[in-house]
Amino acid sequence: MTDLIVCTALGMEARAVARGLRPAREHSRVRVVRVGMGPDRAARAAALLPPAGALAVTGFAGALDDGLRPGDVLVATEVRSGDRVWPCPSAPLLAGELARAGLRAVTGPLVTSPRVVSGRDRRALALEGGIAVDMESAPLAAAARGRPFAAVRVIVDTPAAPLLSLATMGGAVAACRTLTRIGPVLARWAAATGPRRVLLASPRSFCAGVDRAIEIVERALVRFGPPVYVRKQIVHNAHVVRDLERRGAVFVDDLAEVPELPGGAVTVFSAHGVSPAVREEAGRRGLRVVDATCPLVAKVHAEARRFAARGDLVVLIGHAGHEEVEGVLGEMPGAGVLAEDEAAVEALPASLAEGRGVACLTQTTLAADEAEEVAAAVRRRFPGAEGPRDDDICYATTNRQRAVRAVAAEAQLVLVVGSANSSNARRLTEVAARSGRDGAPLARLVDGPGDIALEWLRGARTVGLTASASTPASLVDAVVAALGGLGPLDVEERRVTEENVEFTLPKEVRP
Repeated sequence: MTDLIVCTALGMEARAVARGLRPAREHSRVRVVRVGMGPDRAARAAALLPPAGALAVTGFAGALDDGLRPGDVLVATEVRSGDRVWPCPSAPLLAGELARAGLRAVTGPLVTSPRVVSGRDRRALALEGGIAVDMESAPLAAAARGRPFAAVRVIVDTPAAPLLSLATMGGAVAACRTLTRIGPVLARWAAATGPRRVLLASPRSFCAGVDRAIEIVERALVRFGPPVYVRKQIVHNAHVVRDLERRGAVFVDDLAEVPELPGGAVTVFSAHGVSPAVREEAGRRGLRVVDATCPLVAKVHAEARRFAARGDLVVLIGHAGHEEVEGVLGEMPGAGVLAEDEAAVEALPASLAEGRGVACLTQTTLAADEAEEVAAAVRRRFPGAEGPRDDDICYATTNRQRAVRAVAAEAQLVLVVGSANSSNARRLTEVAARSGRDGAPLARLVDGPGDIALEWLRGARTVGLTASASTPASLVDAVVAALGGLGPLDVEERRVTEENVEFTLPKEVRP
């Protein structure tokens, strides 16, 4: 059986796609079929298509959205015709792959029309939410009958550049070159299709400290009104930050960026905590501070102050430049040193500990096994060193690492959903890569479904899935939905523990 049938309306479209597939032997199971122009011809051709594992339609389309321009590639999230809708859930995977191939890909609804539309008809379709229009995708989507289906269209005309203009005709040549590049991506998409099992690690996504920090910003926006200034990212997730920015939060790297306002600007400290110097600066400037520091991070701050007050050398195990590390080190000027690994511990001069005790602390989001290796090196270097406490690494970090180990033991691929600047997400990825039963599985950190390379999915019939403590659960749902667009999906949850921790809100934003 053919792995993939790619349908086009025009001969020039079919030839362009075929050119892109011709050089590679692995594309031999892809068949390009010209179905003719218009929904009636497409429907007749669809009834005669041979069996195939997946079906795709590509070719030219007209833009309905003013933001699209000739040469853009639309990957349909759904195909509409009248009151019927055919979802295309794998669209984010395809769009991400096209972007990595150097094409400007966007996603959104594609409308199939029985005729060429212009003027008032085009505006009407745009008002209904469509962002591009063609004449063949709907009958082909109907013919897919549960098989993986994709509609990928290259924009040739726009509301500002009608179909029959000279500029549009010239753009068709460039669009054919784009179709040549789309062919191999569709082949990779087809190679990734098939039934698979998804193992959901649990717990995953938001922890109590992240929930609390986000709620603090949301409540501050409601109580005080925008803008609310937030020092650094409230949590390390780009989606969370963008959502809060849309609501009126303003993120700054330094308090100097917060403007002088009557009564003092409302300023939130992020969940990662700040040093005493930052608090003092906020006080001098009269800022109205709402502290969103995670209580578990605040506990490490308190330990740092206690050890420093009794004159100890304090070795902090963590990553240089991380906001949490900078805040904790700020609690103990002259008393604290940072150790990122065992080599850094060995390099510490013995003279640092002369005449005083040694204590050890850890950043809360480290991988527990690696942190213990560094802590053991501290105890070897300075016999009698105290700590770290078992709960220095937060419960949520430990639970998510245990859960990802459970799914990695059964998976060929583990996907960790989280932003690249999240220490928690990076540690989860590293733990997953070390936890395979028969050799380490492929473990990858992704910010969302668009970051998933189709090559990773080829042959991966069991996929482990988790998310960092700063990642919204909706992003995990989006990944599951996208994988479901590649074929039948069996979703199982692997729960290692229940979490019922709750933290109170600061008085400034309590109900």
